[in-house]
Amino acid sequence: MENKKTAIIIGAGPAGLTAAYELLKKTDIHPIILEGSSTIGGISQTVAYKGNHIDIGGHRFFSKSEEVNQIWSEVMPLQGAPAADDLILNRINEHYAKDGPNPENDDVVMLIRHRVSRILYLHKFFDYPISLSTKTLKSMGFSRTMRAGFGYLGSMVHKRKEDSLENFYINRFGKPLYGMFFEKYTEKVWGRHPSEIDASWGAQRVKGLSLWKTLTHALAKPFRRSSKHVETSLIEEFFYPKKGPGQLYEVMAQKVIALGGEIIMRAEVVKIEANKNEITGLVYEHEGEAIKITGDYYISSMPLKDLFLALGEREDNHNPYEVATHLVYRDFITVGLLLNKILLKNETNIKTINNLIPDTWIYVQEEDVNVGRLQIFNNWSPYMVDDFQKHVWLGMEYFVNEGDAMWEMKDKDFIAMAIDELARIKVINPEDVIDSVRIKIKKAYPAYFDTYKDIDVVIDYLNTFTNLFCIGRNGQHRYNNMDHSMLTAIETVKSIQDPINFPKENIWKVNTEKEYHEEKK
Repeated sequence: MENKKTAIIIGAGPAGLTAAYELLKKTDIHPIILEGSSTIGGISQTVAYKGNHIDIGGHRFFSKSEEVNQIWSEVMPLQGAPAADDLILNRINEHYAKDGPNPENDDVVMLIRHRVSRILYLHKFFDYPISLSTKTLKSMGFSRTMRAGFGYLGSMVHKRKEDSLENFYINRFGKPLYGMFFEKYTEKVWGRHPSEIDASWGAQRVKGLSLWKTLTHALAKPFRRSSKHVETSLIEEFFYPKKGPGQLYEVMAQKVIALGGEIIMRAEVVKIEANKNEITGLVYEHEGEAIKITGDYYISSMPLKDLFLALGEREDNHNPYEVATHLVYRDFITVGLLLNKILLKNETNIKTINNLIPDTWIYVQEEDVNVGRLQIFNNWSPYMVDDFQKHVWLGMEYFVNEGDAMWEMKDKDFIAMAIDELARIKVINPEDVIDSVRIKIKKAYPAYFDTYKDIDVVIDYLNTFTNLFCIGRNGQHRYNNMDHSMLTAIETVKSIQDPINFPKENIWKVNTEKEYHEEKK
């Protein structure tokens, strides 16, 4: 141990844990993870409540990165037998792993799940991503359909300058469809009009998706054998840990410790010390005590705003400091509702337990409610619900700002408002609510407005530190998926091993350069 180099890793989310796991497998560097909370997984954690489990934000395990898939399979093997709901419905999946664990007997197992995501608008279901299917046209009505069609044709001829998220969407879907399905919902999510949001958010989250691609996807579906070359927003099958995403990262944390790594919980980094172009140490608070720690490498997944506050303003960082400390984040509230039933009817051809609608996510586009998205955890995994045959375990997602009116509401009042909203849009009957819980998550979404436009000065400054590596969603202030966050950690380990062939700049290119896009072949 005395001769080993040490990597101090800030954060035990997907990125931080992946960095530690890769260092332990591929180097002789000793990783020490400092996690400020008492929970493993960051915003990919699973929250347990009275035998039920909540996935914060909903996390599909799908990646076109073989490196990421390899790590997931090492940590949690794929099921080799049907899950509980598959057994009841007599469903067998041809993709089960040979000699894989049985979900009915083993807890550490990755399930294969079917994705159904739809939009709830005008009290009707629409495809997600939106498409001009026969059902969509019927639900929109003749007038809306005509406006949508001509608007889309117009967008193909007259392209707007993509200097905002609004123009990004209009170029791909036309102005009428943008107004119906993107404008108000985006404003609900971010608290800002799409015209104020940088187009790069759309480039990272939607990538090559367009109305044309959704149509060609639907036409080609009967002849497609593999989802390998399909846009991620259109992927219909994904992997999922038996008891939610946090379970996988909890198992990964156990593996990190078994391999010789360290994880210190409730260790909040409050100060980072630097000398010229090198980080020399940091101070974290743990159980009321300020503790200094030093290492050879520093890998940070903490929010850039907090990173700069810990670094402090210096003579050489005035401009980056101003930009970073004024970056904006969107916070998040989930309400879990345990129900006897819901009012929405399953009118699909997908068989489910008690004929429950098959959706994993439902995007709520209704303008008279604050709730942005619904999750039906029964459909993510039957093991997320204490009694999936009798109850529906529903998640209601709200996008808020820490300190605003909704954030400051008492739990009892907020839950009452949430129940009222679902009753108003005819999703539930309040009498069917058995139990409820409210969960707050800070800094869930890095925002693409205000000082974000100058983010490059922050990146350039951080790259001057030879032994500092920024990874993950908040560590890069980039709306990464889990696999992208893990890829930033993988690239970091490569850079530490071979900085000439894997320069540090590569870490910042994940999810921006074409080679990392999810449509990679």
